[in-house]
Amino acid sequence: MKNKFTIVIVLLVSAVLLLAGCGTSKSSTSGSSEDKTFKVGLEAGYAPFNWTQNDDSNGAVKIAGSAEYAGGYDVEIAKKVAEGLGKELVIVKTEWDGLVPALTSGKIDAIIAGMSPTAERKETIDFSDNYYKSNLIMVVKKGSKYEGATSIQDFKGAKVTAQLNTFHYSVIDQIEGVNKKTAMDNFPAMRVALESGIIDGYVSERPEGVSASAANENYVMVEFEEGFETSEDDTAIAVGLAKGSDLTEKINDALAGISEEERTSIMDSAIKNQPAAQ
Repeated sequence: MKNKFTIVIVLLVSAVLLLAGCGTSKSSTSGSSEDKTFKVGLEAGYAPFNWTQNDDSNGAVKIAGSAEYAGGYDVEIAKKVAEGLGKELVIVKTEWDGLVPALTSGKIDAIIAGMSPTAERKETIDFSDNYYKSNLIMVVKKGSKYEGATSIQDFKGAKVTAQLNTFHYSVIDQIEGVNKKTAMDNFPAMRVALESGIIDGYVSERPEGVSASAANENYVMVEFEEGFETSEDDTAIAVGLAKGSDLTEKINDALAGISEEERTSIMDSAIKNQPAAQ
């Protein structure tokens, strides 16, 4: 009986170990599958950096969990980075305010969304090397008294806003006597507000200003001789990454392989290909 009991115990232990081994194998396979994707978060509403469209024309990428596609400068950069990493690009459409939380919680691997590596953001996340640099402008209505502005101080008394949680909104304070309006969630909302007269102008970056004026003949981009004071980090754009991410060096290598001429060409194409509604 004692020998039989010992045999039973041995068989039971063997079975448990076998099942445990199967579980480990399955988990490992699943993890391997995850490692083959590069999940990028962007809002898909900031043309020409990123936008939403209904098909895969002009190299647009399918948005995860949606029938829609994302296109734009950021998407093209993301494709090149994913290629450099040897991974499949997955676009995760995320509201601007939710991008950093999505990154820190592990829902996405990187933010490639026209985001500036500001000192405040660097307290929470890391950034790659810059992949674009732009100047700040103002978008106003064609025919308005602000169309011919050459200095930001020409907007004294004007109703001005910018996107929520961006440095664009903070620089409005540099305009003396400005009527600073509540920050808005996204650029389509600001364009509607401009069209309806709720605001006289909104602060943006040059590529978006070019897009706005190209999309609607009632919008004009104002470039300044005496513009906003900004730091290099404010006007630069980089890939947002989790603190200590092991992807940083590899992404920097991928970005280094994109020449300035190619970056300019990608942006020119993005401006040309953006949907009219954006």
